[in-house]
Amino acid sequence: MVLEKITQANDIKKISKADWGVLAEEIRAFLIEKISVSGGHLASNLGVVELTMALHLAFDLPKDKIVWDVGHQSYTHKILTGRMDGFDTLRKYGGMSGFPKRCESDCDCFNTGHSSTSISAGLGYAMARQIKGGDYKVVSVIGDGAMTGGMAYEAMNNASRIRSNFIIVLNDNNMSISENVGGLSKHLNNLRTAKPYQEIKTGIANSLSRIPVCGEGIVERLRKTKSGIKHLLVPGMLFEDMGIMYLGPVDGHNVSQMVKAFKEATRLQGPVLVHVMTQKGKGYRPAERHPARFHGTDPFDVGTGLPLKKRVKANYTDVFSTVMCKLGERDPSVVAVTAAMSDGTGLKRFHNKYPDRFFDVGIAEGHMATFAAGLAAAGLKPVVAVYSSFLQRAYDQVLHDVCIQNLPVVFAVDRAGLVGSDGETHQGIFDLSYLCSIPNMTVMAPKNKWELSDMIKFAVNLGGPAAVRYPRGEAYDGLKEYRSPLVYGKSEMLYEEGQIAVLALGSMVKTAETVRELLHEKGYRCTLINARFAKPLDEEQILSLTDRHELIVTMEENVISGGFGERVTELLNRNAVGIHVVNAAIGDVYVEHGNVEILRRVVGIDAKEIVRRVVEEYRRVKGE
Repeated sequence: MVLEKITQANDIKKISKADWGVLAEEIRAFLIEKISVSGGHLASNLGVVELTMALHLAFDLPKDKIVWDVGHQSYTHKILTGRMDGFDTLRKYGGMSGFPKRCESDCDCFNTGHSSTSISAGLGYAMARQIKGGDYKVVSVIGDGAMTGGMAYEAMNNASRIRSNFIIVLNDNNMSISENVGGLSKHLNNLRTAKPYQEIKTGIANSLSRIPVCGEGIVERLRKTKSGIKHLLVPGMLFEDMGIMYLGPVDGHNVSQMVKAFKEATRLQGPVLVHVMTQKGKGYRPAERHPARFHGTDPFDVGTGLPLKKRVKANYTDVFSTVMCKLGERDPSVVAVTAAMSDGTGLKRFHNKYPDRFFDVGIAEGHMATFAAGLAAAGLKPVVAVYSSFLQRAYDQVLHDVCIQNLPVVFAVDRAGLVGSDGETHQGIFDLSYLCSIPNMTVMAPKNKWELSDMIKFAVNLGGPAAVRYPRGEAYDGLKEYRSPLVYGKSEMLYEEGQIAVLALGSMVKTAETVRELLHEKGYRCTLINARFAKPLDEEQILSLTDRHELIVTMEENVISGGFGERVTELLNRNAVGIHVVNAAIGDVYVEHGNVEILRRVVGIDAKEIVRRVVEEYRRVKGE
């Protein structure tokens, strides 16, 4: 096998050109085999095999810096930097991350996980090199989807000022900006990157600009004329007008062509964008046919592409999908908004039924929030479906554009809490803290699938900003008999027995049931309350608990700082209530990738650890 010869960075340079095609095939076969077992991002990685090979052939790692946007397409990069053995532990707790990690390899120069960041980070590296006098190359690899994020354009606007070489690789597997292709485009690219042409162009401009009175005007008119001609002939004028040299498009599955383009790009002073065309899912027919399904996949059968584990019960996203379709049917003012996540957030069915009331704004969460605010201000009822960790990117817009105006925008916050294998950048463990900090915002979390349905309907008709946060995975169908009507800011009493009072929020109600049972086995009587609202708190209920309980326990799947438990504790302190409180929450940490149940044990919010802490604190209260 050719692949066996790759044990460390730059080993690919020892592979003969005749074997490049074989190596690409072996990498794809390896990825399909491993990801079919572990799960992970498949389609995106299959699409960039040759692109990654070309980058590693054209540049020297770890001296040169490659910044991967999002980073979910970095599996081939990991293979080519000697981490092939790590794929047996891919995305497992303590194992290899599915994203670039600086602590994992010197060849990973920047941690990524969210979209549209690579140009900014790469530009930072390039500017630092310019200041410090380094001689390494900097390459930012960004996909066409990530280019829909405003941050990418902010970075490109800033990149036009850099005087030294900085390369942006646009991995395009869907965009339509490459219509002007063929011999003329290739000829212009070769001409413009040739050293003699660059010297002549600079020399003429300098000479003309020295002509008294009219020199600068001549140069400017020539520049405008040249740009006008380029608009007709060159496909990358958007980038050229921003001051970024454009090369391409280049066949993203032809290693030789890409190596040549990258070498040409290194000869240019200033920023240059190399436009590479690839096919997502290439080399595996099921992924080619259904790239969205294989973007992030669970373990699957290689022969059929079908998941190995058949899903029997609906997950929370399915429940949200169903209720949205019902709301859309009943109320024509209900509209749905998402940021490039229509499938992931469950809005595909709504899109199919009500295409005129569905809006996918691309990977632009800040715009998403303000756009929804505009819809609401004009009299519609927008429901914004977004992952918890991605909503973080719109905090300013939620605060300024939605909540200051008290506009009726509903945020359906999917993947709230621990999400597992994607790791630190995707764990939804901060939303309670940042949402509850905003005036006018109402924050809810359901205990089961029925309550999620009730809360979305409640939020849509609330008349102000609201967020409903719910976890990833199978929807809990327990406690069906408890479905009292939602009342604004009021909790739900499930069991009342005295001694210890447990207030659980959202997904932690299920865990709280187990906590209650374990405490009963140890001889403790336990009241269990479904909090429902993280904001506003049910202050009356919470304060009344202090009259007949000796210990209060709060449970949430969120960081403790600024979360539900701290708000309950602050309420008790503000009212000078002398009762002991145990806050079961995630500490001041970032949580790495791994199985969710393992992660809950690690961060201390599983039932056994909570019971241990409760018993310990109760004995201390009683002086035992």
